[in-house]
Amino acid sequence: MKYKKLTLEIVVFPDDAEAVIAALNSAIDRIEETHPVFGGEIETTPIEHSGKRRESALRHVVNAGKTATSGVKLAAQKATEAYRKVI
Repeated sequence: MKYKKLTLEIVVFPDDAEAVIAALNSAIDRIEETHPVFGGEIETTPIEHSGKRRESALRHVVNAGKTATSGVKLAAQKATEAYRKVI
């Protein structure tokens, strides 16, 4: 039988690392209630990071919605201006 290895990399502040590890362990325990999990470990390594936070998928959707809304408003404004010029 073939298995799939899932790799997850998360960068957190050093002071938050223990709390995040505890939350991940709890999440893995909940996953094990419904799915068999074979092996695995949580490894911590100090790194230098730019400090830029990851944008969530929700943030991308919200930004795309704002862009689309701006485009529709601009199109409506231009259509109104053109209509006024015709009349």
